[in-house]
Amino acid sequence: MGVKIWRKPWIVAGLAGAVGLCSGLALGRSSYPPLDVLLSGSETVLGQEIAYPAGTPVVTAAIVTMLPGQETGWHVHDAPLFAWMLNGELTVDYGPDGERTYRAGDAMLEAFRTRHNGRNSGEQDARLLAVFMGARGVANTVMEPD
Repeated sequence: MGVKIWRKPWIVAGLAGAVGLCSGLALGRSSYPPLDVLLSGSETVLGQEIAYPAGTPVVTAAIVTMLPGQETGWHVHDAPLFAWMLNGELTVDYGPDGERTYRAGDAMLEAFRTRHNGRNSGEQDARLLAVFMGARGVANTVMEPD
């Protein structure tokens, strides 16, 4: 009896169609959602090649909030840093490499191993998502002494 069912082409076609439909639905459900890429790169805003610190990797994500006029103070990042401006405006002084202003929606790979100072140059709070790609025992940010 199992052999006879395969002799009826309309049953085979119906089964093939059902399998195809189910496969299509399964693939549609399992596909990854579309991405809105914020940034993809291998160099910092100053053109430095990204280099990860040696050791056990540690990723740290934080929201930084700065009041109008507030400054970070001169500092250096010893680990690569992805930043995404959520709100406001931030002007960063990179010394001899000039200044750059970032606004809500801007994404960047921040300079590292280069001293710089950030200042909220807008009229509202500046908020940014900072994601450090560091290592255990390596400081993400090193402040310069006053």
